[in-house]
Amino acid sequence: MMERAESCQKLYTRMRLWDFPDEYVIESTDGSSASSLSINRVDASIKLLDAIPDCSSVRVPKIQTIFGVVGMLKLVAGSYLIVITERECVGSYLGHPIFKVVSMRILPCDNSLKDSSPEQKKVESEFSGLLKVAEKTVGLFFSYDTNLTLSAQRLNDLGDESKLLPLWRQAEPRFLWNNYMLEVLIDHKLDPFLLPVIQGSFHNFQAAIGKEIVDVTLIARRCTRRNGTRMWRRGADPDGYVANFVETEQIVQMNGYVASFVQVRGSMPFLWEQIVDLTYKPKFEIIKPEEAPRVAERHFLDLRKKYGAVLAIDLVNTTGDEGRLSAKFASSMEPIQSDDLRYIHFDFHKICGHVHFERLSFLYDQIADFLDKNGYLLLNDKGEKMKEQHGVVRTNCIDCLDRTNVTQSMIGRKMLELQLRRIGVFSAEETISKHPNLDEKYKILWANHGDDVSIQYSGTPALKGDFVRFGKRTVQGILNDLYNALGRYYLNNFVDGTKQDAIDLLQGHYIVSVSRDMTPPSQKGGLESMANFPAALGLVSVGLFLAVVSLGQARYDLRYLFFSALWATISLGAAAVVKANGRIFCNRPRLHKPRR
Repeated sequence: MMERAESCQKLYTRMRLWDFPDEYVIESTDGSSASSLSINRVDASIKLLDAIPDCSSVRVPKIQTIFGVVGMLKLVAGSYLIVITERECVGSYLGHPIFKVVSMRILPCDNSLKDSSPEQKKVESEFSGLLKVAEKTVGLFFSYDTNLTLSAQRLNDLGDESKLLPLWRQAEPRFLWNNYMLEVLIDHKLDPFLLPVIQGSFHNFQAAIGKEIVDVTLIARRCTRRNGTRMWRRGADPDGYVANFVETEQIVQMNGYVASFVQVRGSMPFLWEQIVDLTYKPKFEIIKPEEAPRVAERHFLDLRKKYGAVLAIDLVNTTGDEGRLSAKFASSMEPIQSDDLRYIHFDFHKICGHVHFERLSFLYDQIADFLDKNGYLLLNDKGEKMKEQHGVVRTNCIDCLDRTNVTQSMIGRKMLELQLRRIGVFSAEETISKHPNLDEKYKILWANHGDDVSIQYSGTPALKGDFVRFGKRTVQGILNDLYNALGRYYLNNFVDGTKQDAIDLLQGHYIVSVSRDMTPPSQKGGLESMANFPAALGLVSVGLFLAVVSLGQARYDLRYLFFSALWATISLGAAAVVKANGRIFCNRPRLHKPRR
């Protein structure tokens, strides 16, 4: 039905890594009698071998099984090969097994480093440290048999000639997580080793509807154009590529039918930022506001080329700092709206509050006509196209996480019900909620999906996940939100700067050279040079505690009143230093010259 035509060379699914002192050799062990790949550990030169090199007492290799080659990065004095050392099968996509990357390994080809200058060694050490961060990247998925970067509709539309190409050549570059890392290997024509990897989410389940079985899959594809962490990647770049852009596809398979529905999310498409400074919610800053209409136009022109008609749903507040962003978004949309581009503002917090998410039905009433007109992909049991999706809903809040996920899950639920009615499984008024097993699994599917997307961008699971998971707000869910909100605050201020650098390095947004050394840490004198946030925070906490204790003893001895005032003064002074020097304490990205 949706089978990929056999290409001239299939990907290797299992390999043996021979780790020699002077070279790495990768040998296919999945039954194919092909040449092995050799990478020199001195200069990273690549060649194909007909046989494994001889071993000796002074040349004893370490041997390890690997499951894919992710790519190679060139730093200042060495290159680094990235391979998959552990995988997990998480389901199937249109009949093909899908694997999640469980662990990766960085293989250094840096034996020449001993001949490098001290400056090169210093820079190499700092950049290779970022690769250790990158090694722990979460949410990576791949398939040896099908193209995960394309939706079912785009896969169905591929011509026969395109289906014969290697998977990496079929791939959509914006969703190919290792696109930049594959470049070196592509130059050497190593197609069987070139494994396309996406970052995102993959979940599916099966449930009974009467005597029938429905298979539902939810897949997310994260765009690499403006990839990054929550506080360090906001808004759009001048070309209209936005932060946290994710394509979400919901696929239903039942009775031979395949139905697919695609939605997207992404940051508000103009130049704005939110630089961390230790405050819980740093101020939003709109950059070059006069450029906003042009950037938004570029963004939506790109979306219309890829998806057709676009309905943009803006969920942010109309008041406060968010209100300024929403007003700029609305004014940027005014001159470019058309029959194929609509903009709707829905103040999620004002209308739904923190518990009344059922009021999203008001939003659905406003968009139902768009969904009905632009439809979804539907293939019959012969693989023939019965319906096609002609447009996409684009949803955003500030982070494009919590409010967005609740809203997208509502839209996905409505579309699933429409699809099941079209296939003939549901009656005209039948809903998912009338089937408890299907309803429960569907909620969990979207909750897990939201957590995955959120962890990649913010470092924590999604907020409001209890509503998506259980259909209502719970006390435990509210407590989890508080815990996750504090976790985001810590990660955004003290971890994500380094993580952003690692992402920029992997995605090729920063090209390494000695002349482009990382900006050294700020050289401040006096108190600022000794300032340390955990110590300052500890001083504030201890000072306030002692102030309260001393105040409690003042009724017995007035001298404690003096000590209480003293400790309170010290606490307020430390707090003032923390606030005034917030940006100094923060972990900020240091690779500040992006690749254009």
